[in-house]
Amino acid sequence: MGKLIIRSHGEFEQHVGQELGVSDYITITQDQINKFADATFDHQWIHVDEERAKTEGAFGSTIAHGYLTLSLLPVMWDQIIQVENIKMLVNYGIDQFKFNQPVLVNSRIRTWVVLRSVTNLRGVTKIQLNIRMEIEDNKKPAFEGIMTFLYHFI
Repeated sequence: MGKLIIRSHGEFEQHVGQELGVSDYITITQDQINKFADATFDHQWIHVDEERAKTEGAFGSTIAHGYLTLSLLPVMWDQIIQVENIKMLVNYGIDQFKFNQPVLVNSRIRTWVVLRSVTNLRGVTKIQLNIRMEIEDNKKPAFEGIMTFLYHFI
């Protein structure tokens, strides 16, 4: 299935309550985790010390930072949808997010999205999405929550 193409506020409204799609899987590598740790100054050993994580950690390996997985949402969203005729897109909010399951190094993750609501804010389209990040071969998702974007159509 190809990307969903949206060209207007009205086209978004046609999809309220519907699944918009599922992204491709992305593999979380130790290199990504280490670079994220460097960028955010979060070098907690459960993320970056592979030997200690194997012997002392609760998961048998290092795990991705929760915010690393969250930061992958834009690239996964772009795999699901193509929004045309916009001047600007603004990340507006993240609500009711819960990190349910750690993402172990070398896990494959993908994002599932349902369009929760569409609102016209004086000409700006506000969309809310139910987001779930799935871990391959794991029944519990990495996280679930609501993301809000503002689309300024031309």
